[in-house]
Amino acid sequence: MTLEQILTLVVLVGVVAALIADRMRADVVALSGAAILLVTGAVRPSEVQGAFASPAILTLASLFVIAYAMELSGLLDKAIEKAVVFCRRTGAAGLWGLIGMSGVGSAFLNNTPIVVVAAPVIRDVAKSIGLDPRRFLMPLSYVAVLGGSCTLIGTSTNLLVDDMARSSGQAPFGIFEITPVGLAMALAGGIYLILFTGRLVKGAPAPAEEPGKPQSRADIERHSVSHVDLTGDSLEDTKVYAQVHEFRPRMALISVAIFVCVIAVAAIDLVPIAAAAFAGAVLLIVLRVISPDQAYAGLRPEILLLIAGMVVIGIAMEQTGLAAEVTRWMIGSVNGVGPLTALILLYGATLLLTELLSNATVAVLLTPVAVALAESLGVSPRPFLVTIMMAASAAFATPFGYQTNVLVYQMGGYRYMDFVKVGLPLNLLTWAVAVMAIHHFFPF
Repeated sequence: MTLEQILTLVVLVGVVAALIADRMRADVVALSGAAILLVTGAVRPSEVQGAFASPAILTLASLFVIAYAMELSGLLDKAIEKAVVFCRRTGAAGLWGLIGMSGVGSAFLNNTPIVVVAAPVIRDVAKSIGLDPRRFLMPLSYVAVLGGSCTLIGTSTNLLVDDMARSSGQAPFGIFEITPVGLAMALAGGIYLILFTGRLVKGAPAPAEEPGKPQSRADIERHSVSHVDLTGDSLEDTKVYAQVHEFRPRMALISVAIFVCVIAVAAIDLVPIAAAAFAGAVLLIVLRVISPDQAYAGLRPEILLLIAGMVVIGIAMEQTGLAAEVTRWMIGSVNGVGPLTALILLYGATLLLTELLSNATVAVLLTPVAVALAESLGVSPRPFLVTIMMAASAAFATPFGYQTNVLVYQMGGYRYMDFVKVGLPLNLLTWAVAVMAIHHFFPF
């Protein structure tokens, strides 16, 4: 290994260790790692600049503005009121129903905006009926990811693998061709989350004066605070509700229409999601639905900077050749084994890399490897390509395996180890289910 590769590996291990120790804000940890890599020359200033201007950052920032416009319109307050009434009758089952609906939507729409909109509703409804939001926010992200794995258009990772496979001479995938595999994973994962999330994640005490007693919105507001502590374990904004906003039909209609249009044009691949979301956010300002100051207020810099810092570390792994070294070592380990064993090991390698790198990066690195591996074994590349699709999204053991994990990580005030405790068994479960389903529906 070169000196730069060793340095990058040390920084990566140090960042993960600091996040696990949970003594410092997660965004500060990620930015510190990025700063070390920049100062030591492992990454260039232009690459750091590119990380802060990446499509993921632009997309999230723009969607935050659109979601904030919907909040200011009073629409989310209305949604929360209706959901509270429903969930007071059904309890936790109602919240799981809302999470399930988010998963269904993620099969056809980008899961990031779904989580951006659904997470505050899930959090606030859970608080209002005396339940711990941590029991539901992490499953919301996981279910959205699993829902996106059910169709070709459910996630950009699937589309990227399909596009690269076509470039390799493979037949294109149908929209629902991978649905049996994704649906099996989603059902198994959903049952696991319902049964075990509450036991594995110990959240903060409910705000109710009497344990388990649901409170009114006014009661909760009287007991809420709105500070952000400096330590990692209290990074969440502990205010249960933002200011109650008067319902403004025009503002709500325009903001929802823009949100739907953003998702629609991105879903049909008319323009990239980053461009559509950015145009939608700017349009809200041009139409004077919100002011520029309100748009800036809707940004969540702690989330955006956290993602940017981790992107810089991922870039360093690519630029120094560390990612390629790891990939070559993993692929070398499957030589001389049967197709099923190779499939299992490929899933594991993809899963591990996805916890460290972006989904798109892993797809780009491993899709050609999957095709070459299948050809060397004399079998169809189809099951190996589906393996990349599933494993490159279904990474749950860290807050950074998928960007929706980062969203709920901040909002729910989770510890790093919460994701390990809940996500690692989910990784193993979906790994086993995916391999069995792929082997059944995509014969070698």
